[in-house]
Amino acid sequence: MLAEEERERVCIVLVRARNPNNIGAVARAMHDFGFRDLRLVSDYPVALHDARSAVDATEVLAGAREHTSVAEAVADCHLVVGTTAAGRRVLEHPLYPVAEGSGLLRATLAGGGRVALLFGSEKTGLSREELSHCNWIMTIPMFQRDGMRHPSMNLGQAAAVCLYELVRSGSGPSQDIDIDVATAADLERLTERMTEMLDASGNPAHPETYVRELVRRMHLNREDATAWMGILRKVLWKLRR
Repeated sequence: MLAEEERERVCIVLVRARNPNNIGAVARAMHDFGFRDLRLVSDYPVALHDARSAVDATEVLAGAREHTSVAEAVADCHLVVGTTAAGRRVLEHPLYPVAEGSGLLRATLAGGGRVALLFGSEKTGLSREELSHCNWIMTIPMFQRDGMRHPSMNLGQAAAVCLYELVRSGSGPSQDIDIDVATAADLERLTERMTEMLDASGNPAHPETYVRELVRRMHLNREDATAWMGILRKVLWKLRR
């Protein structure tokens, strides 16, 4: 089981969730498994007072924080994990079943890191741009018949399964995690600076989404991220002269 201090370093991020009752169901799952940090990413305020499904989870809803971007919502996190129904989508990230992925999450928590678990829109899931903020992706294995995957779970069910796997006793951390890993905010600043450098060169070869994914595949610690920022600033200064 996760310690209370470790649970406090887990945040659930709902991206473009529109149905207040689905948000309430996620809040209830969080309450039932001992989590409190709920973050919402939306272009407009969410009517949380309509979340009638949040039985006994009013404290979770009351503490929910609203953000206008994924980058802002996960800025303080060392590991950002997206969730997907997968299916036949072409994925740009490593994909782990929830039981294996939960072990990696626990390893980060054991090392003192903060983790974010992202859930996308009820209809479309997480977009390519939203997934570009993730280190890797987790999926819940679903029943298949004749090679066809069963439709995805609703938001509350998916959150409950992921949180149960995260807290259940059994497999411990599956690998050592560098506790000095760069935060999402460090990596986003590096992404912005690298994109600026490409633009300044007059030949922006890749969109920002690709650059963000590339930066995350580098697995930088904070010292290395700072060093790269210094290098890119010098290159930018030279290009702009």
